[in-house]
Amino acid sequence: MNLILLGAPGAGKGTQAKRIMEKYNIPQISTGDILRNEVQEKSELGLKVKNILDRGELVPDNIILEIIRKRLNQPDCQKGFILDGFPRTIPQAEGLEKILSEKDRKHLRIIEIYVPEETIVRRLSSRRICANCGKDYNLMLNPPPPDGRCPVCGGKIIQREDDQEKTIRKRLKVFREQTEPLIEYYKDKGIFYRVDGQQDVQEVFKEIENIISKVEE
Repeated sequence: MNLILLGAPGAGKGTQAKRIMEKYNIPQISTGDILRNEVQEKSELGLKVKNILDRGELVPDNIILEIIRKRLNQPDCQKGFILDGFPRTIPQAEGLEKILSEKDRKHLRIIEIYVPEETIVRRLSSRRICANCGKDYNLMLNPPPPDGRCPVCGGKIIQREDDQEKTIRKRLKVFREQTEPLIEYYKDKGIFYRVDGQQDVQEVFKEIENIISKVEE
């Protein structure tokens, strides 16, 4: 079972990825996490990536694809995987197909958790956090006290810059620009599925389970 999980920031992708991992015992693979680990460990690849990033350049596709190839060779990927944040471009998608073909991996499926942009803006701009202990609050679901102080530690409850509307809309614009060509690419191949992310978390997961069961038939 080989999945690519798509979803805009705030769509609930992380929550569903965790449920998929737990039920099907397959790893979630984030190229960003792998790159950060390589840089921290100062491996040969990490030093190369650090030099590229320090120059303000994007890590080229050939390096990203080699990272994916290496990761998919690890034992925990034998039953399948969830790719998170990859591919981002059509050339990366084509490179992934080549890797999977070489490994005789079939049944790649792309699942997008879709939530309308205005709903996402409301969700994310409602988030608040304690500047001291990091406890999360939400104006809609779990509002902070009227005095703006955390009842756990007394710290000031703030809105992060990432959760301000202007920043959220900028992130969503980047996501759309990157993702829409990929969605059309995978739709043409008949392996793209869209799930309504406005439903209850459990209902979203049920839809994902149904998609996975169809793929495995």
